[in-house]
Amino acid sequence: MAATAPAADVSFQHEVQRSIDRGLDWLGQNQNSNGWWATADHPAVTALALHAFNGDPSRRLRQATSPALQRGYRFILSSVQTNGAIFRIGLANYNTALAMLPLISSEDAAYQPVLQNARRWLVANQVDQGERGLVDSPFDGGIGYGSRYDHSDMNNTLVALEALYHSRQLDRDQSSPGLQDLNWPAVRHFIASCQNLPTVNKESWVTGDAKNLGGFIYYPGNSMAGSETNANGVVALRSYGSISYAGLLSYIYADVRPEDPRVQAVLTWLRRNFSLDENPGLGRQGYFYYLHLMTKALQAAGIEEFQLADGRRIAWRKEVALRLINLQKADGSWLNDEQARWWEKEAPLVTAYSVLTLEIIHRGL
Repeated sequence: MAATAPAADVSFQHEVQRSIDRGLDWLGQNQNSNGWWATADHPAVTALALHAFNGDPSRRLRQATSPALQRGYRFILSSVQTNGAIFRIGLANYNTALAMLPLISSEDAAYQPVLQNARRWLVANQVDQGERGLVDSPFDGGIGYGSRYDHSDMNNTLVALEALYHSRQLDRDQSSPGLQDLNWPAVRHFIASCQNLPTVNKESWVTGDAKNLGGFIYYPGNSMAGSETNANGVVALRSYGSISYAGLLSYIYADVRPEDPRVQAVLTWLRRNFSLDENPGLGRQGYFYYLHLMTKALQAAGIEEFQLADGRRIAWRKEVALRLINLQKADGSWLNDEQARWWEKEAPLVTAYSVLTLEIIHRGL
């Protein structure tokens, strides 16, 4: 006889769905009449909201029957540039990569040409400093804000890898001639160049002190969590939570195996620094994005219970979901009451993060 889910799991699934419903209702009521959420300058926010509607387990709304979603998609398409990028006034890679996600999750074949062109544009902007074709810079292989000549960083690289990963079927589609792919060895080189791991990263800023060992920084030589002088008197760049989950997820998208020492090292750092109260190393800055990346990374890694360094086993899906349910506002939205950094006082953005996080959790319960 097939096993059935415990009643408690079914009950909790309903609680999560209720929170998702309230969040989506708030988004539906707070869309600009021109189709965007939060700002017309950056279609990424609207893209995240649309992606959240597409991921709703109850499948209440569809673009074909929802005027709100239709307006949102028209806005995204109005942001498509002749070179294939999807943006308006800046942050071209960030906006393009995130704008691809609802076009993919819509499962509408009519968007395939837009996705093909956006994919080509992302691939063409993989950073290659120094001698072309030679991996001779720690920045080589990553992606920056909008040009192959920018320096790359972990967050822009992550969102590009995610968009390329979820549109990878276009590489196998014979009706998509001329598509190119990333230089994947260079991608893996860049990811490792952001990891505090001296066995694989020989950059001068890598100290390997126990507090930071295995975690990630924003880009080679720069950490959003700043630096500190370690016990040996050496200035160490501090690893931090959200970008360390970004590192784990990037390794997964780059097809680095779970047993690889680089993956094991970041998992060890994350086990030592697990928190649901803050973004480790940054306090409440980027807190909702941290929970979002934690959820995506642990789900992608196939981790059911997260065993911490002290031996505790965390039912992380339930714990993250409870945290978000308890932080939801009476009107159904979320925002960061303590820190505005990275737009976390923009309720449409943080509500989209939170709904997307709960949708991933709902699928795993």
